[in-house]
Amino acid sequence: MTLRVGIIGAGPSGMAQLRAFESARKLGAEIPEIMCFEKQPDWGGQWNYTWRTGLDEFGEPVHSSMYRHLWSNGPKECLEFADYTFDEHFGQPISSFPPRAVLFDYIQARVAKSDLRRYVRFNTAARWVDYNEQMQEFTLTVEDLATQTTETHVFDKIVVATGHFSTPNVPAFEGIETFPGPVRHAHDFRGAENLAGQDLLLIGSSYSAEDIGMQAHKMGAKSITFSYRTAPMGFGWPESVEERPLVSRFDGRTAHFADGTSKDFDAVILCTGYKHKYPFLPDTLSLKSRNVLYPGNLYKGVVWQGNTSLFYLGAQDQYYTFNMFDVQAWFARDVMLGRTALPSFEAREADVRDWLQRFAALSTHDDEADFQTAYLKDLMSHTDYPAFDLDAVAVLFKQWMKDKEEDILGYRDRIHRSVMTGTMAVNHHTRWLNAMDDSLERYLHGPSEDVDTGTLAMLTEGERQVSGR
Repeated sequence: MTLRVGIIGAGPSGMAQLRAFESARKLGAEIPEIMCFEKQPDWGGQWNYTWRTGLDEFGEPVHSSMYRHLWSNGPKECLEFADYTFDEHFGQPISSFPPRAVLFDYIQARVAKSDLRRYVRFNTAARWVDYNEQMQEFTLTVEDLATQTTETHVFDKIVVATGHFSTPNVPAFEGIETFPGPVRHAHDFRGAENLAGQDLLLIGSSYSAEDIGMQAHKMGAKSITFSYRTAPMGFGWPESVEERPLVSRFDGRTAHFADGTSKDFDAVILCTGYKHKYPFLPDTLSLKSRNVLYPGNLYKGVVWQGNTSLFYLGAQDQYYTFNMFDVQAWFARDVMLGRTALPSFEAREADVRDWLQRFAALSTHDDEADFQTAYLKDLMSHTDYPAFDLDAVAVLFKQWMKDKEEDILGYRDRIHRSVMTGTMAVNHHTRWLNAMDDSLERYLHGPSEDVDTGTLAMLTEGERQVSGR
């Protein structure tokens, strides 16, 4: 009987799983009967930018947290696929920190060239998963959102590839209901153009706060205040940017902070993270975790301890992204195909405990990068994923973090060398701070001038000051 595999989600993780099976097929392996379900009209997950917030056209929670002018906040050389390089895709060197549209073009081209779209049912949401212990099979109920019809499918294995940066964590703050301006979560942020000339408060001190704050500065915000819970980020911020302890309460436009200071603001963005949320899974199959580098209950960060026919991809916090999803997908594939034998429950538990103990001992960002590098090395030892120099990628991560500390506004203008091909990136034709057009065409073919005449005419006075015009 042919193995039946259901994949929930066609973002980078789900696409990686499809690509893993395709790689095995090309080498002559018999692959399973595969069905992939994606609630969006296209694949790409977070990389599918939409202007919508809250609910989509079908009344479903919007998945993507992507905003319009997002540029990669890490070197592309750290996320490059081992079997599909940037050189192969673009046919020319590009910069190390491309915008959203460029990365989306790259990740979808790899799967498109293998005709993997035939496995995906788009506009189809997973509604519920049941597991029959006696039959050792899953029943997955899905809904076609366009026709509003439901159907069930039976699978031997299920891969959860829905990600965990979509369901906002929204804490309450005393008096926030009295704030007269906009209050939104980073998940609903779609651009900073309307923040020009405003005083902005961002609650949070991680990647989304840093990135949205610098985007707002780029677009001409009057001032930016980060409110941190445990420790400041401590970068060399521009003069208009500051960090203060956590907000203790709001009184209208005034935010009061834990250090006794206060300030008036025009807008608030909650950069307070996301929740692991799998509403289609029963409690016995659902991962419950904070956003950490090694969640419990997942052997090798992939196989659900309570049911080894269930797999999670991309469920951890991430230094590595696309290529880590690949290695996880290759590992999951080999477990499903019987190429990699799983040890006993007790041996798996011991392995999970060992990784959790190593994780608990981490103290610096460099330690974290080394930890996830070691994790990938371990996973790759069990698969035939194309080998690449993980230690060299770890060095890139550490250099990137150092560059951010030295120049938070300019680190995206640095260039790095590909670990896969040895190609040195080239300087982009426009500094990130001045790049107001992030389209694929402008990125690849735009003139060397900072801002073209058409764009300049649309800029506000605040934006002109930022772009140096």
